[in-house]
Parts: sequence; structure tokens; C-alpha cells
Amino acid sequence: MSFMFNPYPYNDPAAVNHIANDGSVDLGRTGTGNAQVAAILAKEINPGVVIGIDGYATSPIDRVVGLLGKDAEFISVTSIYKTADELREIFAEYLPEDREKDPVLLYGKLFKTGYAGIFDEKKLAALRETLKNKAGKCIVLYGNGAISDPLFDLIDVKIYTDVTPKKAVLNIKAGAYRNFGNDCDLPFKVTMRRCYYVDFEIGFSLRNKLMANGGIDYYICGDDPSCLKILPGDVLHALVSRALDYPLRQRPVYLEGVWGGYYTMKERHLPKEMKNCAWVFDLIPMEVSTVIIMDGLEFEFPYYVIVAAEGKKLMGEQCLKDFHGFFPIRFNYDDTFHSSGNMSIQLHPGEEFVTKNHNEPGRQDESYYIVATAQRARTYLGFNRGADPEEFIAEVKRSEKDYQPVDYQKYIYSVESKPGIQVMIPAGTIHGSGKNQLILEIGSLTVGSYTYKMYDYLRKDLDGKPRPIHTYFGNINLNRGMTQDYVEQNLVQGGYRVVREEGDAKEVVVGECDKLYFSLRNLIFGNYMTDNTNGDFHVLSLVDGEDVTVRSKKDPSLKFDMKFMDIIVVPASFGEYEIINNRPETWTTIHKTLLKR
Repeated sequence: MSFMFNPYPYNDPAAVNHIANDGSVDLGRTGTGNAQVAAILAKEINPGVVIGIDGYATSPIDRVVGLLGKDAEFISVTSIYKTADELREIFAEYLPEDREKDPVLLYGKLFKTGYAGIFDEKKLAALRETLKNKAGKCIVLYGNGAISDPLFDLIDVKIYTDVTPKKAVLNIKAGAYRNFGNDCDLPFKVTMRRCYYVDFEIGFSLRNKLMANGGIDYYICGDDPSCLKILPGDVLHALVSRALDYPLRQRPVYLEGVWGGYYTMKERHLPKEMKNCAWVFDLIPMEVSTVIIMDGLEFEFPYYVIVAAEGKKLMGEQCLKDFHGFFPIRFNYDDTFHSSGNMSIQLHPGEEFVTKNHNEPGRQDESYYIVATAQRARTYLGFNRGADPEEFIAEVKRSEKDYQPVDYQKYIYSVESKPGIQVMIPAGTIHGSGKNQLILEIGSLTVGSYTYKMYDYLRKDLDGKPRPIHTYFGNINLNRGMTQDYVEQNLVQGGYRVVREEGDAKEVVVGECDKLYFSLRNLIFGNYMTDNTNGDFHVLSLVDGEDVTVRSKKDPSLKFDMKFMDIIVVPASFGEYEIINNRPETWTTIHKTLLKR
């Protein structure tokens, strides 16, 4: 499940991409501010035209409708939704309520039938007839689903309003959203669960399809409803394509947490009002956004707009095919530096379980790269030699009921954490990051994130409520064979080898195993190093060093200047590139992740 229940409302000003216009992007056809948006859309109000205004959940569709004046007939697509009671019955299968298995009702199954699954068939048929028989009128059909498949062929002008994932959650927290078809407001966490498995999934799938097929006439950035921005669909695609001539950094999402630390707050100059920083979503594909600045204009898109619009250029043809359009790896920092405690003892599910129980693609493998440590930092991974997993399960279940502590270190193996250590965490492996460290966490494709906490030290969360434990799902998914001997031989710096040397520079595999489909490497150099994407994307993280430039060998103006902890995507189409250490008096290490081929 996503941790995006509580994003901190902060937009990192450093996480932007300055892109030069090579003449391929006609920004003169864009508009910034509601007056300009209204002027552009007014040209589309013509007799006999059907305009569809759709958007992602919580996007300001009503604000856009309000800019169109009165020279049209307005129809809300919500008029053809099934009733609230009918939808509750349909969604019950996807949002089960079994508190023995899922104590706080976090989990469910993705609803995959799209807007067609929430439309009343008779009402849909009647609406289609109305749109066909427009008799010289301009009709504006608006709302979530207005340009979805059942209506797409009857819409002449297709408008999509969007918000970034962080903004969507903040809108919900502000009480500004009611789930599709609901007849009442629900508590925040209940609304979010419904959103994740239904509302967000429906909107995400439609947006991806529209972007991939060039099915949008106008795209509206809606994070700030008082200052909307509009791009014609072809301009949006040209802008994204041009941006992918460069390495790109995404705008992170920062979250506080009960075990959060303070390393990132200092390095990233985060607001001092934050309690701490537990998670840094630098490249969690479903959660982050991309900021592009060109010709003095700034646009911010959900990262998946980039993925869907230009997936081949970003990820490569083979990756696009293999992962069905999904960006296959996710990256974040976990910060327990000088925190009050460890992350929970936890594990994650494998592909069969995720597919069957959550209707999602992929397994949830992870890895930790240790970036920085303080006193006595340790990383927990697998079971101690001779420990009994069944006894551990019995102990944590007992603790759930009697709230007495468990001697988890009796059961769970740990290694001393030192900067540069890579540990791999295949699905089912019990693990946890100890306090006093900053780790770069790299995981395989899951749409969200399923963490089954087995033991959490009897802590309360920041809201004062006990943190949920998931021993039912954890017991089912636990790999009892991940013991100390296996961990030492295979999961800590497993597969370590030098891949290539280039003068005084070298590329080293710091982690590979059969269960992970990506390779984890370090680029270690003094002044300079080169590389080549060879048709597959690379993700680079500056884990030791202060200031490097990643630039195209063919055109050095296509570059990104990285600072410590920055994470960038080097698009598959980038080809040969070079990395310049702008502080050559010190050696630099860049962590590199790529798909295994």
C-alpha cells in the first residue's frame, strides 16, 4: 500500500529540469492563468461540437467548466453513474472488510473494469443518443469519465485536467473530494483506500491510454486551481519528448514518520517545521512528479505522464514491452539517522500473491544500499542461525494480544551497516532498517507498496494510534529459508565483481541475485567516467560526492548537474554519456541501477 497518506506539503525548489527549446515545442500555443485558459477554450465553443472535460481524481474539473461561459449545454457525466448503493455492492469485492486479516483495512484489489464498470448501461445509452442528436448545439460533457472508452467516439474536443499525486492526497486531506458515485463523505483513510483501489486506478488507466495514443486535445495542469496552465496535446508530447533528450530528476515527496531521522532534512534544507523525514520518495513512479522549465515557463506533470506519453524513448522498446508500459523500478531514501528507533520488522509479498490478492502486476523485491551511518547502525535481514521462525511467529502474535515486547534480535539476523554495503531483499525475506542510517531503497515493480509489519516495538504512530501489525499476511508470505547462512552468502554484496575499468575509474556490481531482475552497481571515479545506455534506461544516484555533471557525449549541452543524494533517470535513448566530477579533489561514487539483460 502506498505511504502517500501523509505527504508533507512542500515543493522542493531544487528538483526541476531546465530544458532548452530546440524549436520543436510551440509554447506560444500554451496558456498560463485562468484568463488565458478561458480564452483558448472559448475558441472551441461552436455549434454542433461536443466538448469532453475529464480528469484525474480531485482535479479541478468544475473550475475549468466555470471558465467556459454559458453558450453551451452542460451535462455532468455523473448523471449516468450507477447508484451509490449499486457501486458499494460492486466495490465490496475489491474492498473486503476482514479485520482479523487486515486490522485497519488497508488492503484490497484493483478495480480493472474502468469507467464502464461504474456507468449505468441504460443511462449511458440515453446519453449517447443525446450526444449524437446534438442538433447544432454545443454540448459540454464534464466529470470523471467524460472522455472514457464508452463515450470517446462521440467527443470532438477532449480536455484532460490533472493533478500531481501529492496534490491529489492533499486535496483529500483538505476534505475537498468525495469518491466517485458516493452519496456521503467518508473518513480520510477510508476515502484513500477507495481511491487507491478504485478512483485512482480508473483515472490512472484512462490517462495512460490517452497519453499513449495521443487522445487528448488539451491538457490542463490543475495543482493550482487559481492559476491553471493549458497545453494542446501535441505541444505536451513535443515538450515531453524534448525533455527526454536530457537526464531528468523528479520532484520528491517527503514524509514524516515515527522512526524518521534528520539527515535528509539537513542535506535537502527541508522546512524546520517538519517533525522529521522518514521517507524520501525520489523516484516512486506512482507518487512523484516532473517539473520542466522551458522558455521561462514552468510545467509540473505526474511522472506517469512522462512514462505514458513517451515510454519508448524513456524506457526502451524491450522494457516497454516486458513491463506493459509500467516503469519497472522504484527508488526512495529511508532516513533513520539519529531517529528514536528502527523501522519495523517486515516483509513483502511475491508475484503470485500480489496478482491473486491485489490484482496488481509484479512481485515486491527490495534492496538497501547503505549511504550514511551513525553509531551502531545495523540492518536486519533473515533469521539467525538456529532460530525457529514458527516460534517467532507465535511470539509476535502473542505480542499483538498482550502488548508485551518481543526479543526480536533473538530471531532476526543483522549485519553491521557501513556506507557502500548493498543488501538484497527478495520477496518474503524478513528485514528492517535499523536506526542511525540513511539507506537508498530500490524495489521492483508493484503499483503500490505492500509492507506486512510483523513487529513494530509496540509503538504508536504519529496520530497516537497503535501501528498496525499484519501477521496474517506476513505468515503466508514469509520465506522461512532466508537464514543467516543464505543471507551472508547471497544477499549481502552478492554477485560482487568488477564489470569494467576505464583508467582510474571502474564499474562494480555491488548486488545481483536470481530473484531480482535489476543489477545494482557503483561507478567509482576521480575526475571522469563514461557510460552508454545501449537502449535501456539507467537510474543514477549520487551517493558519495558533492557535484557531478551527467551529459551527452554527442551534445554536451544535454546535461544534468547532480548534487549529493540526487537521483536522475538517464533515458534509454540517451546513448553515450560522460560524468564529470566537478570536485576532482575527492573521489566520487554514483550508484547505478539498470535492468539485467
